[in-house]
Amino acid sequence: MSRPDPHEPGRATRNVAFLFLLSLAATVGFAVTYSIAAGTQVLGVTLGAALVTLGFGMAVWSKRLMPQGPFVEERPDIEPTAEEEDAAAEAFRGGERGIGRRKILGPLFAAAAGALGIAVLFPFRSLGPRPGNALRTTGWAPGVRVVNEDGRPIRATELEVDSVLTVFPEGRSPSADDQVIVVRVDSASLRPRPGREDWAPGGHLAYSKVCTHAGCPVGLYQAQGHLLLCPCHQASFDVLDAARPIFGPATRPLPQLPLAVDGEGFLIAQNDFAEPIGPGFWELGR
Repeated sequence: MSRPDPHEPGRATRNVAFLFLLSLAATVGFAVTYSIAAGTQVLGVTLGAALVTLGFGMAVWSKRLMPQGPFVEERPDIEPTAEEEDAAAEAFRGGERGIGRRKILGPLFAAAAGALGIAVLFPFRSLGPRPGNALRTTGWAPGVRVVNEDGRPIRATELEVDSVLTVFPEGRSPSADDQVIVVRVDSASLRPRPGREDWAPGGHLAYSKVCTHAGCPVGLYQAQGHLLLCPCHQASFDVLDAARPIFGPATRPLPQLPLAVDGEGFLIAQNDFAEPIGPGFWELGR
């Protein structure tokens, strides 16, 4: 039977401390990577390294430094023998040694686990602030001309049937809540809702580009089915039926921007959107 190595507890303590320090360093790397937006691959590697090294450290601590079973407690005699007294004293001294190691490893474990717990909260920043009342109004107003991303006004004769274009209100810096996607369809295929009969001059339909499910940009158009598609969660909207959602998680149509043509032949807005843009849950609690 091999004798126990008296240096084993010291080596195990150093190994556990090293693993906890590695976990702490990987957690700091995760936080820095997230802050500088270095990429999801690096985020995954650093977070995985933090979790793995923390787990290995806990496993080594449990296996090498904690008392190992099986434990059998015999019914003691009323009067302990000398051997039992010596064994109790040795167990007490062993406990003291274990407590001494925990004085080192305990704070390291708390630091590594605490840092990891804080770091995993960082991605909540990506949710951003609640939009508040900002989405009740946008940069569109009566008479504002429709321009492309370069600021060039768009004429009513410029778009061909089944073509699409992302546009913005003239005089405003490109903003997410102002983005509108204009789709030109055959005027004979229009099925306007009551009160919207004059909102699509020449077959030009304009809808908010902010998806009503989670706020992603709706930027894909399927001409054959006259569908606007959101690439994030595959919500589909029927362009000819007031952008009614027909597939996917969205439950509310895309708000429509009423268009008109001015005296020079440029597309203009009749007014702002009649309803707030974006997901319906942005309106909760207001």
